[in-house]
Amino acid sequence: MAMPCSSFRYSLQYTDGLARCGKIETRRGNVDSPVFMPVGTAATVKAMTPDALKSLGAQIILSNTYHLHLRPGEGLIKDLGGLHNFMGWDKPILTDSGGYQVFSLAKLVRIMDEGVQFASHIDGSRRILTPEKALQIQEDLGSDIMMCLDECVAFPSPKDYVEDSVDRTSLWARRSLDARKGDAAIFGIVQGGMYPDLREKSAKDLISLPFEGFSLGGLSVGEGHETMVSMLEETIIHLPDNKPRYLMGVGTPVDIVEAVARGVDMFDCVLPTRNARNGMLFTRRGKMSLKQAKYRQDPNPPDEGCMCYTCRNFSRAYLRHLFVSGEILSSILNTIHNLHFYLELMSDIRHSIREQNFDSLKKKVKEIYDE
Repeated sequence: MAMPCSSFRYSLQYTDGLARCGKIETRRGNVDSPVFMPVGTAATVKAMTPDALKSLGAQIILSNTYHLHLRPGEGLIKDLGGLHNFMGWDKPILTDSGGYQVFSLAKLVRIMDEGVQFASHIDGSRRILTPEKALQIQEDLGSDIMMCLDECVAFPSPKDYVEDSVDRTSLWARRSLDARKGDAAIFGIVQGGMYPDLREKSAKDLISLPFEGFSLGGLSVGEGHETMVSMLEETIIHLPDNKPRYLMGVGTPVDIVEAVARGVDMFDCVLPTRNARNGMLFTRRGKMSLKQAKYRQDPNPPDEGCMCYTCRNFSRAYLRHLFVSGEILSSILNTIHNLHFYLELMSDIRHSIREQNFDSLKKKVKEIYDE
């Protein structure tokens, strides 16, 4: 098995109940946790420049192995100096393994112990993704934190199938570690569907291996908030305190504070950027839909008290005009605001944990956003 990553460390600094603040050290800089990672699927966070992301306080972004493998190809990106150079981002990048996208986007998927055969959703070309191939793609991209290939089962799925899937994910995890050639961190991904005993089995299989961190996969796939929180609790008690925990693809402000309350350190979700492009803003008073006619002549900023560029310079009336007119600037200004909201929320969470009043912040977020 390859040597562990020498450039990655996690240090736990503050706790408030199970909520925790820490520092994640990578070869391209440090990250304060809990942290939200803006999603840059195709080597770009939609409607954002790298400088804009930095000005908002983004510490790390996520990019997508499946999409970059299909287009433009990891070979081209490697030849052009790696993903950081390719997209002009010099801070840490986490890449997922591509497994989730294979199961959710690709066609004619065939799952074997060897790996996954599939047809590209772009041109129908037949491909195979193995644990070794997923690691090789991520190393060619130059990722700082890589995910091992896992099988994300559909919800609901029969228990006997999920049990086989857990065994396959554990097999792929060991092969992923064996395939590591460089000095990037690798996270194992805990699966197990909505079965507590299989979640425990998956977690215990993975913590016996020298991963730098652990991801909680297979959640937020349609099971509902309460079930997600329950499965999170059933899983996280089996993970070590001295390594970061990453809840993949989550989520809403309420999802985030509930997960932080249970000890999660890292999050990603397309919600703030996708909603921005659809004219929906996150504010300190709840969601705001710019589609509504009541904002047509509203001279107020979108979120009074917010200090983002959008709120300091533009009215609700102007943002509504841009959106209904289909202007590109609509996506830019709305995305600036929504990412600012999310990154400020994470900053407030970290501060509240240090000050031992996280429960108060959690309650406030739930009062505004609990639906």
